[in-house]
Amino acid sequence: MTNPLKFFVTLMLFSTPIPHVRSESYVREACSVTLYQDVCIRSLASYSHNLKRSPRRWARVGVSVTIREVKSVSQHLNILRKRSHIRGKRSRAALSDCVECIQDTLDNLHRALEVLRRLSFRAFDEQMNDVLTWLSAALTDEDTCIDGFEGMRKAGRIARFCDKNASYITSNALALANKLATTGLRDLSEDHHDDQRHP
Repeated sequence: MTNPLKFFVTLMLFSTPIPHVRSESYVREACSVTLYQDVCIRSLASYSHNLKRSPRRWARVGVSVTIREVKSVSQHLNILRKRSHIRGKRSRAALSDCVECIQDTLDNLHRALEVLRRLSFRAFDEQMNDVLTWLSAALTDEDTCIDGFEGMRKAGRIARFCDKNASYITSNALALANKLATTGLRDLSEDHHDDQRHP
């Protein structure tokens, strides 16, 4: 005869939704609009439970995480430049230009994040136009950095590093912001307490 307690516990295990599964579905849904979905899921999965299905939150955290990653790229490039690992006048010039481009990227990302933190119903369209403009400019700056190493075999490793660690995630942030611009603001009150909890 089946133990009633064992049967009840088994039933509860299979009938109760698993938070981890729901969280994973949130990030996959949010990242479905991005070009580099694996990168998106990997970088934003830890925020999934709190962000749920809010395009506003995903856009804001997407830019915030991008800033963190691009800062890491910037630090790496500055170390390379100071240690003079790159030989050749053209390669060194390309690296210096790249450092400046990445700094411009960070400036534009910070501008976009500042606007995303103070969105309003009244000025939403204008604000999102600014956000998309700055994120597009950030991506262009990264492309300029990468293009500067074209034709340089050894220095090309830097281009690939910037591409994978900066431009991919910036492209994703732009896609998340574009989703917000298309969807519009649903309810600012749902995010009232999030400013203290999320980037």
